[in-house]
Amino acid sequence: MPIPDVQRSEVAIASPGHGDGHWAGAPSASISDDGVYLAYRLRRPVAQGRGYAVVVAHSSNGVDFNTVQVLTRDQFASDSLERPALVRLPDGRWRIYLSIATPGTLHWRIDAIDADDPAHFDPTKRVTVMPGDEDAGYKDPVIIRTGDDWRMWVCQHVIHPSGVADEMSTRLATSTDGLSWELQGDALVGRPGEWDARGARITAVLADHQPPVAYYDGRMSAKQNWEEMTGLAVESSPDTFTSVSAAPLALSPFGNGGLRYLSIIEQDGGYRLYFEVTESDGSHDLRTQYVPR
Repeated sequence: MPIPDVQRSEVAIASPGHGDGHWAGAPSASISDDGVYLAYRLRRPVAQGRGYAVVVAHSSNGVDFNTVQVLTRDQFASDSLERPALVRLPDGRWRIYLSIATPGTLHWRIDAIDADDPAHFDPTKRVTVMPGDEDAGYKDPVIIRTGDDWRMWVCQHVIHPSGVADEMSTRLATSTDGLSWELQGDALVGRPGEWDARGARITAVLADHQPPVAYYDGRMSAKQNWEEMTGLAVESSPDTFTSVSAAPLALSPFGNGGLRYLSIIEQDGGYRLYFEVTESDGSHDLRTQYVPR
């Protein structure tokens, strides 16, 4: 199975600025007849606006991208945008799922927009598909569709009265159309005393692997928020995973080791990986790596 390696990767999308808090990342890749479409988040430091845009871009080779659309947080009356999910629909159209921060709160929701092609997502046509509530926010969906069977692994943040919501786990949700979702049980949770004790967020699932495997972002403490490292989990019951990583599977050589939000597509008989990496100046670049089978 493919393993991210910073030394074997190259920058696909550079950070929009230098230093801590300037990030390009949280990618979601989808293969198409004319190449690769990539949706990703751009971010500034918290005091300058956090996640201010989701960009949709196209590449014929999976490395060199041209922007086809930019969606901004202001279009969604949001404090911040986080990881999107880009999905090709059965009729050839496209859908983007957006992680949206509710202003002035610790709450997140997920909205969806359909379009004929990835350059024409209209924010006025969005629908909320995962609203959350006063106790929990939901973001960063990973979505697999098999016929009419839709599965979403979604990051859950419990909203504590103390004003802390950094502890994260992954829930499974199911649907028959990708719009009306029913939350199921936990799909992956952190392990007390381990490197992923404070959070376990599934970022990619290889459902055709036997047994199915999931890559996930983990962190031990709140101080590692935004600097998660990548681990590996194996399906232990249908659509539910158990970590097999005694230590992170992949991390950056810089900062606190942040290597997160892995997205995987099949390309040219192998795998094309996209992931967000902490660089030497504290910024985050979106990197890509080709891994032969």
